[in-house]
Amino acid sequence: MTLSRRAVLAALAAAPALATPAAASAPKGFVAVRDGRLVLDGKPYRFVGGNLWYGAWLGSPAAYGDRARLGRELDKLKSLGVTNLRILGSGERSPAKVALDPTFRGPGQDYSADLLTGLDVVLAEMGKRDMKAVIYLNNFWDWSGGMPAYLNWTGNGAWFQQGDPAHPWPLFADYSARFYGDDKANALFRHYVKALVGRVSTVTGKAYRDDPAIMAWQLANEPRPGGSEAFGVGNLPTYYRWISETAAYIKTLDANHLVSTGSEGAMGCLEREACVVEAHKPAAIDYVTLHVWPNNWGWIDPKNQPATYATGEARCIDYVTRHIALAKGLNKPLVIEEFGLIRDDRAFAPDAPASLKDRFYKTIHGLALADMKAGGPVAGTNFWAWNGEGRAQHPDAWFAKGDKSYVGDPPQEEQGLFGVFDTDTSTLAVIAEHAKAVAAL
Repeated sequence: MTLSRRAVLAALAAAPALATPAAASAPKGFVAVRDGRLVLDGKPYRFVGGNLWYGAWLGSPAAYGDRARLGRELDKLKSLGVTNLRILGSGERSPAKVALDPTFRGPGQDYSADLLTGLDVVLAEMGKRDMKAVIYLNNFWDWSGGMPAYLNWTGNGAWFQQGDPAHPWPLFADYSARFYGDDKANALFRHYVKALVGRVSTVTGKAYRDDPAIMAWQLANEPRPGGSEAFGVGNLPTYYRWISETAAYIKTLDANHLVSTGSEGAMGCLEREACVVEAHKPAAIDYVTLHVWPNNWGWIDPKNQPATYATGEARCIDYVTRHIALAKGLNKPLVIEEFGLIRDDRAFAPDAPASLKDRFYKTIHGLALADMKAGGPVAGTNFWAWNGEGRAQHPDAWFAKGDKSYVGDPPQEEQGLFGVFDTDTSTLAVIAEHAKAVAAL
């Protein structure tokens, strides 16, 4: 449930003393925070963005890489007005059936030179196009290995994969959330973070900390304190401490870049708005993040989308509006960094009708634009996700290990379920129209 407004206001009352962003005076070309807003070289920084988790895979020199495609994808996104991309900078070897392979690391310290070089390449190419990257360093979900992979390595309980019928929801979320209190797992994680954040690009020769193509480091994709009330509430202090200490640690390695949580908002925080406030209070957390997933949260029924859309859309509008208010109370910027809806009739194919998806995009874009015009905390949006030229390689549209035609839908989902293909004319027009409106501000 959502806490009462009185409880949320009480939590916010303690926030201002802790909410002074650490990146208020960044070097030229770096995104910073000033007066609760994102700025770039002294001017408001507003953007239209997307998610391209597989950027490092395309940039890799290995056989699964495709640098020519990477260049074309970035050019296409730039032509639409997309200037900010959220990309995956980690990946842990996992026995999960739907996990990525290859990945950045196993349990040792022999990190993948190919994928690290791939990350160098995508950052260099984004820099050439005046685009900014948000790089997430871990994942609550096991499609990239993530926190469950670390727990598997340290032997913290019996490992199982998401969706295992023998371990129904919310057991997976409770299991993954053990990560925050596992000292051995976090020692492994921090070693990787130190290596990555402290890296020097093999392409530009520039240290990552000195690269303005990076907007922010992100602690993880959708970190949650747990799934059940019984486990999650008791785990909240550990969860808050992990956020605060990990963000502060990254700042010791790189004082030039912003740091964010990767949180979904209240729906990823035991449906508690006060949890969102507490998670974003630390001074080392520079802005608030928000994800909006009405199909996954049961607000819009994927099997009966037309009949349930209007009610679900209203809940989404309320959800975004509430989080704008939370960001204002924290005096921090807000980025709606994931939002998505399935196509009509739950189709996966390129060019399949997407009338309600397009309407949903317009709704989220409209909320963001209105707040930007009002001088509010919203800095930008990142739709989920860019499929571009990628296509499903199998008739059932599921990802299989060894596939190279990466799309924005991760291996845990059918390839094409939420993503935007380069031929999705109507959705591309919605994105381009919004980008034009934001650029005109």
